[in-house]
Amino acid sequence: MLRRINGTALIIAALVATIGALAFPVWSYADRSGTGQANLNAATVATQWGPLSATDRDFLVKVRLAGLWELPAGQQALERAPSEAIKETGDHLVVGHTDLDKRARKVAAQLNVPLPNQPNEQQQGWLRELSAASGPEYERKFANLLRNAHGKVFALVAQVRHTTRNTLIRQLASDANQTVLDHITMLESTGLVDFDAMANEAAGNATASPSGPPPPDNSVTVPSPPAVVPTGDQTFTSQPSAQPEGEIGSPAVNTNRPEPSP
Repeated sequence: MLRRINGTALIIAALVATIGALAFPVWSYADRSGTGQANLNAATVATQWGPLSATDRDFLVKVRLAGLWELPAGQQALERAPSEAIKETGDHLVVGHTDLDKRARKVAAQLNVPLPNQPNEQQQGWLRELSAASGPEYERKFANLLRNAHGKVFALVAQVRHTTRNTLIRQLASDANQTVLDHITMLESTGLVDFDAMANEAAGNATASPSGPPPPDNSVTVPSPPAVVPTGDQTFTSQPSAQPEGEIGSPAVNTNRPEPSP
């Protein structure tokens, strides 16, 4: 009888422990500790330009880091690249990051955010890799290392531009978007970017299944949808982006921005 009671007690104790373990996530969620909202609040500080989040500060650091390795990479291209396409791209890198770094340093000083003074270890490795290459190999490495890096920071720029509540960070994100898009466009214009490699790398890191229309059936012709056009009698003053006739892709983005306000 005593053994039966002890066995029953153990079973009851195990059930209580299991229920408690299952209930704990629900209970802990009630005070929201460790949730995204709590993390946002805990890592955010108030400034006269609006709340400054950890993501905002990380963005500032990444803009600075980008300039610390992409500017010397652009200078190296101007000195070493045999083709004019790579040299012109290097020119855009130097001009764009000189301007963007000035803006980032000014914003960081206003927000009291410390910035690094040298590229990180991975970026230093990329610079060493470029320095060790020559000829066509150098040009391929230049185009693909820099295009891949710009593509990844492009996603961060979009996230920050969308979510920041700080007006200085929002303007810097707009400036960075213009610069990064210009550099992406120039790097792709070299004709050396390996889009298959980038797509496969992104697919390997993806966690969600893609959604969208099924693969096209080439035995069936899909009709083109009607054009989206304005209705009514309004007069419009804005113009679409310039596109050279007969060319595929976007032209280089104009980087002539006004100086940052004092």
